[in-house]
This record gives sequence, structure tokens and C-alpha cells, in this order.
Amino acid sequence: MGKKKTFDPDKLVLTKSEILEFCDRVLKKWDKNPVKNRNNILAMNAVKTSVIWTDDESLKAIWSEILAWAFELLYENAMSQDDLEWGSVMKKLKNKK
Repeated sequence: MGKKKTFDPDKLVLTKSEILEFCDRVLKKWDKNPVKNRNNILAMNAVKTSVIWTDDESLKAIWSEILAWAFELLYENAMSQDDLEWGSVMKKLKNKK
């Protein structure tokens, strides 16, 4: 039997290329309705530009904080709902793609 793996959000590391791929996926989604999403597209392009110009160590620090914050929000939201069904939460998150 192998060693049990645990999830440690403090060790989660995204590369610059992974963050840029994420930005591109979101832009591709929003480009389907550019008039409705023009402000979002402008803002995401600003995010993408800042990622390009930011050094790798700063990106790791920034995105680790963003992801930790997002996980905390999901957790706090889940704990505040008595009848939460994680399947429906995950389905909603997946449909945001």
C-alpha cells in the first residue's frame, strides 16, 4: 500500500504559463459575447499583462494567497449552509467554465 497523499494548499504552486492558460480560457469564453463582457475582457487582459510582467516568485506568492482565500470562502460558505450537498456545489463550479 502506498503512502497516503494529503492536500496542502500552502504547497500549491501555479506556473506563469498555467496562469496565462487560465486567462486565455476565460477570455475565449467571454469572447463569445464581447459586447456583454467588454469590461470583463478589458480587466482580464490587464490581469494577463500583469502576470506576464511579474516575476515567478511574486506570482507564486500572489496566487497562493488568492487560492487560499478562495478555498476559505468556499469552506465558510459551505459551513453556513445546513443542507449543503457538495455534488450540487461542484456541478455549479464546473458549469462556470
